[in-house]
Amino acid sequence: MLDLIDSAGVDEFKIVALTANQNAKLLAAQAIKYNAEFVALGSEENSKDLEALLSGYDVEIGIGADALIEAGRRAADFIMAAIIGAAGLEPTLQAIQQGTHIGLANKECLVCAGDLVMAAIKISGAKLLPVDSEHNAIFQVLEADKPKGVRRLILTASGGPFLNRPLDNMMGIKREDALKHPIWSMGAKITIDSASMMNKGLELIEASYLFDRPSSEIDVVIHPQSIVHSMVEYIDGSVLAQMGSPDMKTPIAYAMAWPDRMEAPVERLDLTKMSGLTFFEPDLERFPALRLAREALETGGAAPNILNAANETAVAAFLEQKVHFMDIPGLVEQTLSIMAKSSDGPQSLDNILAIDAEARRTATDLIKRLS
Repeated sequence: MLDLIDSAGVDEFKIVALTANQNAKLLAAQAIKYNAEFVALGSEENSKDLEALLSGYDVEIGIGADALIEAGRRAADFIMAAIIGAAGLEPTLQAIQQGTHIGLANKECLVCAGDLVMAAIKISGAKLLPVDSEHNAIFQVLEADKPKGVRRLILTASGGPFLNRPLDNMMGIKREDALKHPIWSMGAKITIDSASMMNKGLELIEASYLFDRPSSEIDVVIHPQSIVHSMVEYIDGSVLAQMGSPDMKTPIAYAMAWPDRMEAPVERLDLTKMSGLTFFEPDLERFPALRLAREALETGGAAPNILNAANETAVAAFLEQKVHFMDIPGLVEQTLSIMAKSSDGPQSLDNILAIDAEARRTATDLIKRLS
């Protein structure tokens, strides 16, 4: 997003608030460059560094989870909700209450609390603009005012680094191998999710809420080239696809400028240089996380919330080399089974947060047994 602001000209935008998890040095540099009014650092670990770096500058500083929520309260024309994981839920809900344009880059908000978030959108009148490349693609080609004409949504997936790895060698996957995505450059957690295809499972759930479609009307196909970002099939047989170079600046630019478009500094797609575009069904034996996500969506209630919390816990354990790569979906499935009764009933924010915490404790106990 800041790259796009640089490209358009810093003077064209006013930065109200910036947030970071623990990178105080980068946050301070950005706050100074863009003359931010407020900055929030999620972790208290580097708070003194942030205060020292911004000493003498007219920037309000907040530290901790409450500061992230405060950032969401700051009045702005456009708010990018990009805090990773369930930690982004409360700040995003605060942003939604403003009734402004929300660029949603945090799929876990809808996975954990889809009904709650969409109800808040309806009450506030906020516009939810998907930033994930797949959902942004659907948003661009979906005739939202003619829902009866849509047959299905088709999410594409690159397949990650282990698309062609022998199945009998999946347990031996190392941390450094899982962090080498062949197409996209992402943070560690999202990269692991992409390797397991849990990321696509979470996107499946997100798409259901964003576009009000049941699981039966959302498909996933493997598309290794990552040129077609998603498709919409209509009842007359038409399939509309959004294409582009694999660069997140394109969907971010679309969300920032909506309903117009803005120039984005991305590599232009040259159709004449393509060797071919391929599509095929995902192997659910290789990628059981995709099956688990669809089952959680179809179960409903708190099941997606449990799925996400268990996965975040298991991925963190894998990154710390406490469990094997293929233990991740197994831990998620066991957590879902143990907490099956927690999936019933309506979900308030307090209830959502409590179930999230319980799922993390359950997954952590399971991890301890593996160690």
